Amino acid sequence: MKIVIPGGTGQVGTVLKRALTAAGHEVVVLTRRPAGPGEVHWDGRTPGSWTEVVDGSDVVINLAGRSVNCRYTPANLRAMMDSRVLSARVVGEAIGAAAHPPRVWLQMSTATVYAHRLDAPNDEGTGVIGGTEAAVPGYWSYSVDIAKAWEREQERAATPHTRKVALRSAMVMSPDRGGVFDVLSWMARLGLGGPVAGGAQYVSWIHDHDFVRAVEFLADRDDLAGPVNLAAPGPLPHRAFMRVLRTAWRMPVGLPATRWMAEVGAFVLRSDTELLLKSRRVVPGRLLEAGFTFAYPTWPEAAHDLVGRRRGTGGTSRTGRRADQQGVLEP
Repeated sequence: MKIVIPGGTGQVGTVLKRALTAAGHEVVVLTRRPAGPGEVHWDGRTPGSWTEVVDGSDVVINLAGRSVNCRYTPANLRAMMDSRVLSARVVGEAIGAAAHPPRVWLQMSTATVYAHRLDAPNDEGTGVIGGTEAAVPGYWSYSVDIAKAWEREQERAATPHTRKVALRSAMVMSPDRGGVFDVLSWMARLGLGGPVAGGAQYVSWIHDHDFVRAVEFLADRDDLAGPVNLAAPGPLPHRAFMRVLRTAWRMPVGLPATRWMAEVGAFVLRSDTELLLKSRRVVPGRLLEAGFTFAYPTWPEAAHDLVGRRRGTGGTSRTGRRADQQGVLEP
């Protein structure tokens, strides 16, 4: 099967390309800086010769967009918006113009589209879209605007022969260097992995193996379209999330941080506190209803596996445990 991944050189793209290639698929990555076999140049904004690899492909998984791991300055927020909207638009144009369009377009989105809340989980049917919450920084609403505009471009695209799914993904946890698990593990191992600003805010996450399996599942299921939450069914408060991670790393100490301390740390790391302070209590309603079963539904078992893989001890991988039940893509 031929799978095209625009913007596939980041952490999530690396996870997908590695797994899908190992499964026997032909994977083509669209990137501004091609550096090896299977990588094709594009600018993420305009049609070009890269559209030839979309024509005749089976699946397109668009991950393109400026990293959110940055200071949320007006310039960076605009770059986040433009890179997501324009790339989704041009991917839709390429699919719509293809003589042999892919049968499915999986468009990356984000669980950040949901409201900051502690009272109840957000699924696709009853979840509250964010942007109007009280007592949160005003610029947080712009992140929601980005997510809504991102999904709107896919919805508007004229692709009558291609099914469209928006992947409202939580943080993908993998042991790769530079990813969110790497940063959180670094903090935990230094004894800095305590609760931030009280730690009541929820953390939604998904194990990298389950992320890949969910992508395969959605590509294979012709009856699923529209927004789908890619998150483990067990989100938990930040204080509990970090306590589990410290336990997995055998670190007994986790110093707490106030909001202003988090601001200082985010400034030093050239990141933003929204990534730590916004409560993302997201659950995978549509995946569970469709019969998807998670290999790592709870954080303790996921953290144990990820730490084991990072240490090189192999973890407790169970990616193939229910593969015959999940509609895994055939090569």
